[in-house]
Amino acid sequence: MTAPVEQRIRPRHPEKVHRPDNPVPRKPAWIRVRAPTSPVYFETRGLMRELSLNTVCEEAGCPNIGECWERRHATMMILGSVCTRACAFCNVATGLPDRLDPHEPERVAEAVARLGLRHVVVTSVDRDDLDDGGAGHFARTIASIRAAAPDTTVEVLTPDFLRKNGALEVVVAARPDVFNHNLETVPRLYPSVRPGARYYHSLRLLDRAKEIDPSLFTKSGLMVGLGEQRQEVTQVMDDLRSAGVDFLTIGQYLQPSVKHHPIDRFVTPQEFDDYTSLALAKGFHMVSATPLTRSSYHADRDFAALRAARERALGSST
Repeated sequence: MTAPVEQRIRPRHPEKVHRPDNPVPRKPAWIRVRAPTSPVYFETRGLMRELSLNTVCEEAGCPNIGECWERRHATMMILGSVCTRACAFCNVATGLPDRLDPHEPERVAEAVARLGLRHVVVTSVDRDDLDDGGAGHFARTIASIRAAAPDTTVEVLTPDFLRKNGALEVVVAARPDVFNHNLETVPRLYPSVRPGARYYHSLRLLDRAKEIDPSLFTKSGLMVGLGEQRQEVTQVMDDLRSAGVDFLTIGQYLQPSVKHHPIDRFVTPQEFDDYTSLALAKGFHMVSATPLTRSSYHADRDFAALRAARERALGSST
């Protein structure tokens, strides 16, 4: 006997099903984007399907997907498509994770080469079920990209590797050009926004990455519009600078569904400009703060600017 349709269709976020609805507010004019229609967008999507690859662009519902994929810039999401965490802001599916695909690193590398990327961002779901949190898979992916596209710079956006001793060291030893881990929000909001994570552990992860390899560029990002206060954001900036983080991104939180964390407010473009000025004054080499900023948005252009900014800073100190 066939099960009813409602039993056969697995909810994308089973942990959120019974939460009360939070109406999704209408976006202001400054944050609306056009639906993708470019032929190159569809070519990029077709390549991801052909190689059976996941992208955070699709899985997280990124508003910039049309613009980025029209430029053949796709952010690869490894370790499967199902996350073991249940962050209140995220649209990536949660639940029992996929079996690890040993051939995924080579397919990612093939996609990078065929897209002709100068810079690629590789991120992942959280894999608390794996002994190393997926660190070895990150390292194999970096190595595969280096072999297939030796001129491509590689940025990794990793999980927090909570309670995964030695995992960070494995990723840093693979020599990515940028190590990124997002703090996402201010410490006060962690219990409601990022309950499976620990703010000071994430901060220490970034600090430790720079300790292991001082030449490594480090990067972190925040969402605003979740209920944080300005002074809390500035304190996070200070914490990140104390950890030696080079590059800060700040973007508007957009609520994926009525079951996700509610939007507290839409932060104005002027406030983002103010955050940019403040962060640069605090010593970040690079800041991207706009309503549509995401960790991998314009990452190729920003990496070139980041490298140039550090060279200027080093030159002025000699």
